[in-house]
Amino acid sequence: MYRYDEYDQHIVNERVEQFRDQVRRRLSGELTEEEFMPLRLQNGLYMQIHGYMLRIAVPYGLVSSKQMRMFAHIARTYDRGYGHFTTRQNIQFNWLKLQDTPNILADLASVEMHAIQTSGNCVRNITSDEYAGVAQDEVVDPRPYAEVLRQWSTFHPEFAYLPRKFKIAISGGQQDRAAIYAHDIGLSATRNAQGEIGFRVLVGGGLGRTPIIGSVICEFVPWQHILTYVESILRIYNQYGRRDNKYKARIKILVKALGIEEFKRQVEADWADIKDGPGTLTAEEVRRVTSFFIDPDYEILTDHDSKLSEFKADSRSFSNWMLRNVKPHRVPGYAIVVLSLKKPGQPPGDATAEQMEAIADLADRYSYGEARITHQQNLVLADVRQKDLIRLWQEASIHELTSPNIGLLTDIISCPGAEFCTLANARSIPLAKMIAERFENLDFQHDIGEITLNISGCVNACGQHHIGNIGITGVEKKDHDEWYQVSLGGAEGNESSIGKIIGPSFTFNQVPEVINRLLQVYLRERMEAERFIDTVRRIGHAPFKEYVYATEFVAEDQDVDKHVIVPAQYSVPYYSPRF
Repeated sequence: MYRYDEYDQHIVNERVEQFRDQVRRRLSGELTEEEFMPLRLQNGLYMQIHGYMLRIAVPYGLVSSKQMRMFAHIARTYDRGYGHFTTRQNIQFNWLKLQDTPNILADLASVEMHAIQTSGNCVRNITSDEYAGVAQDEVVDPRPYAEVLRQWSTFHPEFAYLPRKFKIAISGGQQDRAAIYAHDIGLSATRNAQGEIGFRVLVGGGLGRTPIIGSVICEFVPWQHILTYVESILRIYNQYGRRDNKYKARIKILVKALGIEEFKRQVEADWADIKDGPGTLTAEEVRRVTSFFIDPDYEILTDHDSKLSEFKADSRSFSNWMLRNVKPHRVPGYAIVVLSLKKPGQPPGDATAEQMEAIADLADRYSYGEARITHQQNLVLADVRQKDLIRLWQEASIHELTSPNIGLLTDIISCPGAEFCTLANARSIPLAKMIAERFENLDFQHDIGEITLNISGCVNACGQHHIGNIGITGVEKKDHDEWYQVSLGGAEGNESSIGKIIGPSFTFNQVPEVINRLLQVYLRERMEAERFIDTVRRIGHAPFKEYVYATEFVAEDQDVDKHVIVPAQYSVPYYSPRF
């Protein structure tokens, strides 16, 4: 992974001391909250319901075991014993005291980390494929290019005050595993007819209030010119993006207003002036950055392990875990392992300090000291010898990291929701927990098969509900009742799509039964081996909507939505966050 040089370390150390003085002045009253707010946001510090939240940048989701142990230290020393991994491959701490934040940033700097550009109207943390460098379908390892983009965008003076925040994702495989269609810029590695490496460039994707799938602006940009092409996109956006209305300030609104062809014309006119300028990448520079991502010292192994086969036959739990959580590796005898942070009953994406320390230990023992954060809020050990899988599973099971549910119904993506976020309309985490507990039967999950369920507490879509096969959005809170819209047909990957709302909203307690009814229609209508999303696309939304809204249930609470009444057995107490 990339290691800081003396310039990187000096810049980060200076930023820590600068922020330390800013916090001192805020605590002494020399700075008002209004004056302090832009300063703290430049360092990833948000004010939320219970206190300050710090969002730490994890470039392209790659973290060393030493850095993971630092997360555990921060959770235990400054927070309430846990952290929350996000859909942006970052980690957040939700219960911080302002006076502690300079020390936290200093601790992070000691392990080559920071929280710069995790907030504000700038280029945010670059995200990528969690299987980068080890996937069998990879065209090129995207990590060096992600690192080049990171170095270029950090403190870029021209793009420090964009009309709105800006997100870039890059995928190196034939299959998109970085949700590139839902980003302001999405880059997909490809080869042209001559076998040369370049990138297919998408622009104007994004979720939030106006969800839009990104449009292709160029089918092939040679790798040498990808930096200048991205720069031209940002320059046109910075010049013409709206600044009078933050709800219409994202690049997707500009692209939609101009049309993709006119936007492309303006970008390429600008690009013609800088294409061969100093921003052009050289083979030497790419080799320099690539040297930080060299392969570990792989052993010469085979994919045939008799002990593994025997253990799978003897242990159904292990066999299920192998089926869902272990992915093929490009090197014979190795495997990619996904550690699930989605045990039913636990907040999705949360990990305790003890779990983070255990993950660091597992990474050291079994995966060359590295882990990855996925945008599905799980963790990955990317280089595990197949002959170590049994021991890894046994050790990870002790720390509740082996739920065999990756890609299944209880692998729920969720934002923190109204327990923490001042923007949220409704709770997300307790709803995710209730749904996961309702459907935790593993046989039922395997019968349903591949499906994604995403929850956001508001339209800002931090839970990426628009691209969930089933999406749930908190829309309103009145008289202690929270209301949720349910959408259907969203998807990420090569066939990305935005889900459509099925009808009027539901109360908190009604949502699990709504999910149940959607699943029953799928089970009734699916063809052999057909995924949930494929059934939705084949038969449309009407059969699902009809079954969800057709019949009322018997309820103990009459003050409910007129369309659907929840049975009393699904009523749950109001969830209280960790105190």
